[in-house]
Amino acid sequence: MAENDLNNPEIDIPDELKQQIAVTTLDRIYNWSRSNSLWPMMFGLACCAIEMICTAASRYDLSRFGMEVMRPSPRQADVMIVSGTVTKKMVPQIVRLYNQMSEPKYVIAMGACASGGGPFKEGYNVVPGVDKFIPVDVYVAGCPPTPQALLHGLITLQKKIEGEHIPDTRWYKKGEVEALPIPILGPDLMDPRHFELIREETHKPLPVVDVIIEGGETA
Repeated sequence: MAENDLNNPEIDIPDELKQQIAVTTLDRIYNWSRSNSLWPMMFGLACCAIEMICTAASRYDLSRFGMEVMRPSPRQADVMIVSGTVTKKMVPQIVRLYNQMSEPKYVIAMGACASGGGPFKEGYNVVPGVDKFIPVDVYVAGCPPTPQALLHGLITLQKKIEGEHIPDTRWYKKGEVEALPIPILGPDLMDPRHFELIREETHKPLPVVDVIIEGGETA
């Protein structure tokens, strides 16, 4: 966003003051500063992570958008780029990292695997999209996406942030933001919020089935 874009076009500023005074809203200047200082979290899951690394290299240069500071700690990051295949064994760790990130925070699902399972969809060990467990803001298509595609996704995220209204955001409201439940890996991924329902279903008595054997007798 250019500096002049911060001005409120509804307010007429005299020509002699245009280079000295800018009239804007808190939403626009706050979102403008946040959208140009995003800190992605430095982790990758599979082949999409190689493209993410290329995006941060000199040829594509994320620093043009203020996003070159990739943090190794979720406490210092506000953008999670889920780059690669999301397995059931990895989901609890992803949710735990998301909960540890500070607000406001955003998620980009990079590639077909993170967005919907990709070529491994319906596999025994791959989840059909990370959005089943954490909220996703931007989906980047591709298998794997090119660095240009990831840049487009990051620019799309910037535009989304610039359009936010602060009082309507999740992180601005009163009270603490509840942490997402961390799935537990058992025979399959289980949501802790559904434990009571799972317990009720597994303890139901088996239905009685009449079996007719040869000769017309009922067992």
